[in-house]
Amino acid sequence: MASSDTWIKEYNEAARIADDINGMISERISLPASGPETQRHASAIRRKITILGTRLDGLQSLLSRPTGKPLTDKEMNRRKDMVANLRSKANQMASAFNMSNFANRESLLGPETKQDAMSRTVGLDNSGLVGLQRQIMKGKAR
Repeated sequence: MASSDTWIKEYNEAARIADDINGMISERISLPASGPETQRHASAIRRKITILGTRLDGLQSLLSRPTGKPLTDKEMNRRKDMVANLRSKANQMASAFNMSNFANRESLLGPETKQDAMSRTVGLDNSGLVGLQRQIMKGKAR
């Protein structure tokens, strides 16, 4: 029964970390768009997401090689579902965090697809590419 209690404790800790990450992502809205505080906050979120991923891997590992009293199939499936749901939540948070970074990039540089960039460079030699880069940096080639 001790190994079962360990798994539950580990799961509860992982769920707490997931809740912390959710709160931290929500707090980002109140921070300035950039700056050292915002960078520290973003680093802390990334670190927690990594820790959560490691915890989930550990939980999955504990399920694949159970020790102590064997779990019923029903309990094993329940735990697998719990880990899968928490992993899905973690992936959504990581995705939401990354998407906000992409949104910041677009607000700075404007949306540009790879195809647009490629079509603008077709037929240009080296000096033509340098000229296009200079125009872009001056903001005239949007």
